Amino acid sequence: MINLDRLVNVLGGYGAHLVGDGRLRRRELRSVAMHDPTDDAPPLGDAFLAVGIDASATALRLAEQARAVVVIVRSATGPGAEIRAELHERGIAMVVVEPAVSWSQISGIVYGLVLEGRETESGRGPSDLFALADTVAAEVGSPVVIEDRAWRVVAYSAEQADTDRARRDTVIARRAPAGIRDRLESDGTAARLAAADGPLYVPALPEFGMGGRTAVPIRVGRELLGSLWAAGDTPLDAERARALSEGARTVGLHMLRARVSSDLERQVESESVIDLLEGSEDPERAVDRIGLPADGLRVIALHARAAPPDDAVLHLFEQVTTGFGWSRPGRSTLLGTTVYTVLPCAGEIAPALEWVRATVRGLPARPGVSAGVGGAARAGDLPASRQEADECLILAGDGAAPVVYDDAWDEVLLRRLRLSAEAGRLPGRNPVAVLARHDADQGTEYTRTLRAWLYAHGDPAVAAEMLGVHPNTVRYRLRRLRGVADLRLHEPQARVALTVALAALPADPRPVPSRAHIGDKG
Repeated sequence: MINLDRLVNVLGGYGAHLVGDGRLRRRELRSVAMHDPTDDAPPLGDAFLAVGIDASATALRLAEQARAVVVIVRSATGPGAEIRAELHERGIAMVVVEPAVSWSQISGIVYGLVLEGRETESGRGPSDLFALADTVAAEVGSPVVIEDRAWRVVAYSAEQADTDRARRDTVIARRAPAGIRDRLESDGTAARLAAADGPLYVPALPEFGMGGRTAVPIRVGRELLGSLWAAGDTPLDAERARALSEGARTVGLHMLRARVSSDLERQVESESVIDLLEGSEDPERAVDRIGLPADGLRVIALHARAAPPDDAVLHLFEQVTTGFGWSRPGRSTLLGTTVYTVLPCAGEIAPALEWVRATVRGLPARPGVSAGVGGAARAGDLPASRQEADECLILAGDGAAPVVYDDAWDEVLLRRLRLSAEAGRLPGRNPVAVLARHDADQGTEYTRTLRAWLYAHGDPAVAAEMLGVHPNTVRYRLRRLRGVADLRLHEPQARVALTVALAALPADPRPVPSRAHIGDKG
């Protein structure tokens, strides 16, 4: 179920604005009614479409008879002061939409939000654009492809096997080949298509295996949603061109309704994922509601590094939520500048890494993306997996490779120890602190030497190789540092405590390499 605020926000993208008491934004909308001049009385509905009504006063009167929460009108100007006062008095809101948006488009949005929203939450998908593509192809007499603004294939008609190589590659990859995209953008074809009022013939590009095309932009109001492409080596005649244009208008309405339904699904999905990441009271029910298993889940944290960062992260979020939930493996949300996805992986790492790679490949501009992958978790343990993903994301920095908790748990643990020390939650007075102060005052390297010796399990030769010095130097330093602090290196418990205390020190600009990097000589 949606409220008026949601409807206003969506219609606001098409030049609409709200008039009336702002407190009505919280009112839920459960039904839609449309004005029909042949009816003696308007049907009842929470959202009333004042189709064909130019006078705001008449629209308000009909809305009151329909017991509506909001009345939607098309007008270049808003209502006057008298109507505004009546709206407040009668407790009705008015949404004024620009005349450039047709009533069929407005009704598509309103019905899609108010009525199809409930179906979307229960798993129903958008209108069948593939069936519509078949209908348009039959009218035009040529196979067609529907693409969005990023050249991604939304739907296509049957009988594509007999078209050219470029069309077949487009259908298989679900996106126009990069070479063709670059050519059409560089030679101005893409810009001309975006500005066109009707069909545009695009000559063949033999070097890319592409035959001729006739394309028409798909718009809703002033917004470009995509394009409709019909294969053919010659321009369409007037009748077929008209059929293609009419098909584009119908496709635009269906794409709009699909996007509205998709927006609703994103909202439901996002709220459910946030609930899970923050510790749901009923995690099993929450994952079931969004179609996820109760076990074998991982949280993936993504951050886009491209500028401007706000635009980059929105593109990233759109990429991971493209398509309805039942067509995507994960469920996602956006918190701040981080995109979180809960992905079913059956506890394995490989599915998470492949999902990250596929996500980055699908981004139009290929911005830099950092990724952290949390450990495998049941639904109730997702907050812990989210924390691990956040920490792995920090460790990833600006690197291209995702950091996985299973591989980096030791680095995560050491980072937590350092943070605890900085917050004063670890004892600050200990032998390691004494050695660190001595190093700072005297320029010695006792803490690095002690760390290397502990990492080498007490083998001076291995410790020396880690430090790049002679084994006798390590032995000499050990004798000296025993005189600076009471280390009790012969006690196992003390050695463990020293290792923890060393890990809690600020990051060493010259870290001691691990034995794996120099070869195990133990």
